[in-house]
Amino acid sequence: MLTNEIKDKPVPSHVAIIMDGNRRFAQKYGLAKYYGHFKGADTTERVLDWSFDLGIRQLTVYAFSTENFTRSEEEKNQLFELIGIKFDEICSDKRTHQRRMRVRVIGSTDHLPSSLRTAAKHAEDVTKHYNGVYLNVALAYGGRQELVDTTRALALKIKNGKLSLRDINEETISRNLYPSSGSVPCVDLIIRTGGDERISNFLPWQANGNECAAYFCAPFWPEFRKIDFLRAIRTYQTREHERQKNTIMRVVKMLSYYGKVEVEDVIRISRKFIAIPKDEVISILHELAHHNVVIYNMIKW
Repeated sequence: MLTNEIKDKPVPSHVAIIMDGNRRFAQKYGLAKYYGHFKGADTTERVLDWSFDLGIRQLTVYAFSTENFTRSEEEKNQLFELIGIKFDEICSDKRTHQRRMRVRVIGSTDHLPSSLRTAAKHAEDVTKHYNGVYLNVALAYGGRQELVDTTRALALKIKNGKLSLRDINEETISRNLYPSSGSVPCVDLIIRTGGDERISNFLPWQANGNECAAYFCAPFWPEFRKIDFLRAIRTYQTREHERQKNTIMRVVKMLSYYGKVEVEDVIRISRKFIAIPKDEVISILHELAHHNVVIYNMIKW
């Protein structure tokens, strides 16, 4: 039922996921921490399938944060080994090539073991000519550090005469964020599992500037199910629909100052501000008019 409910509505172009709860999942069942990470990796693979089957073009997963370096050497080494294995599997997986999936790594990767850097670089090289869908893997990533590194990169360009102070604007900063091969776009939806309702230094520029939707849920990442994922997509769609309604409502009120509101004018002006089909504008107008007699009387149908 939920699949049918969301399938005909717009899906987010870019979903970012904070995959929280692997260790607590293992603890819940009295198992080693590595088992939680192992089961979490299986969930990530399933979410890849669900995402791209729905038509989502960009998926960014928070695999290892800068804060995670404080963990024990044993846990870090096991996790690095697991991530390296998954990069190798991506390269040989036929789904990667059928989807034309490009893999990009974002973060301060110089701090990672050489074996993991090699595996990540290999996955990037194998898929670098693909542009069907994108998997962005945040490794040794911190949002504040990303902004610091971007500032340094811009300062160096100015020092070398490759950039002028007058050229610094939001677009310039966006272009110089991680990764160097082309920064990831604005985020439409952030999902966090494990019960915490916070963003944890994840993609602050890409998420906050876009006023993206956020979905927080209780299941630990290895327990994350397809219905949880679909609920997250529905949250985005509900948020997007409300944003569209508010925009169209403002357009109607603005035009009402000049007399009776023509539907075609509402459609034309609304589509300058939001990407929305003509039929959807009309549908929202009917929805607004049904619930508000004042709006109904404003419009010349």
